[in-house]
Amino acid sequence: MKERRSIREEMELREMEYLSPYAARSKDSRGRERKEEECDIRPVFQRDRDRILHCKAFRRLKQKTQVFLLPKGDHYRTRLTHTLEVSQNARTIAKALRLNEDLVEAIALGHDLGHTPFGHAGEYALNRICPLGFRHNEQSVRVVESLEKQGEGLNLTWEVRDGIRNHKFSCHPHTLEGQIVRLSDKIAYINHDIDDAVRGNILREEDIPAGYRKILGDTTRIRLDTMIHDVIINSMDQPKIQMSPDVMEAMMGLRAFMYKNVYQNPTAKREEDKAVKMVINLYEFYISHLEFLPEQFLEKMESGRSCREQIVCDYIAGMTDTYAVKKFEEYFIPESWKI
Repeated sequence: MKERRSIREEMELREMEYLSPYAARSKDSRGRERKEEECDIRPVFQRDRDRILHCKAFRRLKQKTQVFLLPKGDHYRTRLTHTLEVSQNARTIAKALRLNEDLVEAIALGHDLGHTPFGHAGEYALNRICPLGFRHNEQSVRVVESLEKQGEGLNLTWEVRDGIRNHKFSCHPHTLEGQIVRLSDKIAYINHDIDDAVRGNILREEDIPAGYRKILGDTTRIRLDTMIHDVIINSMDQPKIQMSPDVMEAMMGLRAFMYKNVYQNPTAKREEDKAVKMVINLYEFYISHLEFLPEQFLEKMESGRSCREQIVCDYIAGMTDTYAVKKFEEYFIPESWKI
């Protein structure tokens, strides 16, 4: 009697029949660092997506700054909502191109797990004060490899870790799914940061240069539609993910416009110096007082797996905005001054 295929095997077979020749197939994954028994229902990339979705670092993203520090309003993006928007954009593109949606979603959901509190201000502070340097994409890989699950890590597949590590625009993912997330990240943050800047009265739609609006559109919805359609049309049946030259040039020009007018705007960034100093003070405090770190971090240092500077970076990078403020108050504000 012929043995019946598992649900996972049936799904892997459907991938082989349906996905583009350029897609990453679950059955052909380079695998995990630690061997483990296959799930009878879920292919490997779906399991990775689920592991990221259920990990503590993912839940903490809801209290981490995207661009605006402690905005007055409930509708500004956080690092979590940014992640979800990247995931949605990436899945739309992957589905249209018949690429692996599970892999795309896993990379997208995990790409910012290593981001610091206070957004790029926190990243700048740690990179400035720590002699090892700090890059949030590399930290995201540390989270999934050696920080989650009390130091065991999530044991994700090579393809997911590669996509997370290489999601920055200067990097080069090895899969088309990773390339989708790399581009979707830029598409998401450029558009939602415009939306937030308009909401915060820092920017008006008519402030955006007319040349960019002519190519990309006059609203966030139209710009998203233009960029996503352009990626799909220019990447269809191609061995790389790409935009047309005109749309790419306009998008990068819009990104430069945002850096000048929003990301470096005194109104939007007036509190950033305080956040930078807060993170630097926390780093210096923990470097001199390792006994205040949680036991699992001290164990990594004592075992020789991480140095003092690395574990302090690991701990601070994992903090939410509110927890970092709480710890700063605990160590640096006299009790009688606290409200």
